Amino acid sequence: MRVPRRALPDFCHGGELLALAVVALLVAVVMQLAPSADAHLRAWSLSLLFAAWLALLLGVTLCKSRPLLQRLPGAWPWAGAWLLSVLLVLVAASVVWRLDHALGTGLTARDAPRFVFGSTAATALVGAALLRYLWVLDDWRERRDALARAQLEALQARIRPHFLFNSLNTALALVSIDPQAAERTLENLSDLFRAALDDPREGTLGEELDLIDRYLAIEQLRLGARLRIARDWDDLPRELPLPRLLLQPLVENAVHHGIAACAEGGTLELRGRRNGNALEISVRNPLPHAPARAGTGHGLANVRARIGYHFGARAALEAGAVDAHWQVTLRLPDARTDRR
Repeated sequence: MRVPRRALPDFCHGGELLALAVVALLVAVVMQLAPSADAHLRAWSLSLLFAAWLALLLGVTLCKSRPLLQRLPGAWPWAGAWLLSVLLVLVAASVVWRLDHALGTGLTARDAPRFVFGSTAATALVGAALLRYLWVLDDWRERRDALARAQLEALQARIRPHFLFNSLNTALALVSIDPQAAERTLENLSDLFRAALDDPREGTLGEELDLIDRYLAIEQLRLGARLRIARDWDDLPRELPLPRLLLQPLVENAVHHGIAACAEGGTLELRGRRNGNALEISVRNPLPHAPARAGTGHGLANVRARIGYHFGARAALEAGAVDAHWQVTLRLPDARTDRR
């Protein structure tokens, strides 16, 4: 059976482990310098000092050797990391034992095998358990990401037909009313088709805003004066990476279930601003007097799922009624300042 290849953890970014090692080192130094410390306390202090020093030594060694270990096939990078750790502890314990007996402190076992091989055996067992845990954790993350990708593809498969179906209905309604407007609509629709059938994974915020403008141009022809648009998002970074068709379903919902459902129409408010290291984009429309038909709302659950996959907890979507209006606010991390 072929063993799947998995990347080793990045030991160079173990900030938490380094912090724990520094804390253990400081505690050991303080206890060692205490005037009232007895021999037993000093022994424990030096043990902590040895553990902290060994943790730092292992971290630095595995960090520097990771690129070389990653060149090994299959599970050998993990086996190599374990073997390297065991050999490093074997050498380090031998050095500590020799220094202890050369200085005559008597804080380690008198016979070298008891201290050296005891430390090495403990490291081998704990290290194997830790690497096994990291392996299982990496496997779980890989399965979780694969499931999330599959769910995302299913969501996108639902988004595209819904979006194109509504756009085609708009174009068909204009053919018998205004042929020139229908021609312009079909030109915009061709761009919408291209965006909907393109790779849905990555685009830019600027491309998404342009797509929304084309979509609203189609709806403006269909609804006429009933659709009024107020845009205030010129300050948004157009180069920001963004999944395709992320914002458009929110605007489509606002038009179809807000503006179009009101006999007098209304104003569609599109706003965007920076808030620290995040961007806030809001879509606001008047609430219709009669409730929308069951099943007509589309997009919120899909957008939540997509931002959860792409951005994790750094993004959020809020929706609710505010002063006789329905408002959806999307918060996204600014990739130029945020580093995951």
